[in-house]
Amino acid sequence: ILACVILITNILYLWRIKVMGNMLTNRMLKLKTRPKGAVSSDNFELSEEQVPELKDGQILVKVLYLSFDPTQRGWLNDVKSYVPPVQIGEIMRASSVGQIIETKDDNFSIGDIVMGTFGWQEYAAVDSSFGLLPIQKLPEGIPHTSALSIYGITGLTAFFGMIDIGQPKEGDTVLVSGAAGATGSVAGQIARIHGAKNVIGIAGGSEKCDWVVKEAGFDSCIDYKNDDVASRLLELAPKGIDVYFDNVGGKILEIALSQIAQNARIVMCGGISSGYTTEALPPGPSTLTNLIIQRGRMEGFIVLDFAQRFGEAMIQLGTWVSEGKIVYQEDIAEGLENCPATLARLFEGKNFGKQLLKVADPD
Repeated sequence: ILACVILITNILYLWRIKVMGNMLTNRMLKLKTRPKGAVSSDNFELSEEQVPELKDGQILVKVLYLSFDPTQRGWLNDVKSYVPPVQIGEIMRASSVGQIIETKDDNFSIGDIVMGTFGWQEYAAVDSSFGLLPIQKLPEGIPHTSALSIYGITGLTAFFGMIDIGQPKEGDTVLVSGAAGATGSVAGQIARIHGAKNVIGIAGGSEKCDWVVKEAGFDSCIDYKNDDVASRLLELAPKGIDVYFDNVGGKILEIALSQIAQNARIVMCGGISSGYTTEALPPGPSTLTNLIIQRGRMEGFIVLDFAQRFGEAMIQLGTWVSEGKIVYQEDIAEGLENCPATLARLFEGKNFGKQLLKVADPD
């Protein structure tokens, strides 16, 4: 019976696409102007186009969920980076999860749930190599949203940044900024798993700090909105910081560098306090010379550098989640037209955990 139901469903998919193809339209958000500060809906144009007929080797994906990450703001700047900027008139780039509703690629079947960089649109007609990484099927049992959070770029960033760059060891004191965010919260929990004795978070507001300590298992959390970060950090880490996982840059980075221990490792993951704009930024940390005094190491990284090891990381993260050693939070907005406001939430400190947006339900 199940096989018959699947067969009928597939036939209906094909009928809808082939017979009613002229009626299937795609809404999308294209970059209209480059933002000079905060992102707004004025920077994008919501347009509607007919879904094109598939070419050999292509798949048609119905986009279900979109991922929102601070780096997306950087992609809007017309500057050289690790990936080309989004061009004026192009669909805004974003990691996504979707469902295949038509295929001319023998490696995929109708109904498959896949991950890719499908962008801010309802449908994507693409080949399997489209995007920053090849399109992949979701493993059985992985929730659609988790593929973009704990098992997505943010979880993988926390994994490689903390383990490969931070290298926490037994007895370390570890500091994580952006500790209630999708990357920071996981990074701190990984440090604990690797033997850190004192894991300190920095987050904005009492609600986020409570979650960081009570749910994510950090030893303490500094509320940068209400606490004196420097004095609180000195109180919580009197012997200095062995590992600092930095997601924010700016003044917080300057304070952390002033209180590092000997041979400290500073993981440069992000700088959300800058807004990722091209506007004039304040001078760099005045405490950089402390790296010399304490023989510290500060290193930046891009998670795509570890692409060949993503499978290894996802398996390990899955094990830790199933064992209850890692918890994670997701913040899900809805509606394609709300994409610009959802990206802006990251820089307003409004998101709680991984910021996602639901575009549609699976068929």
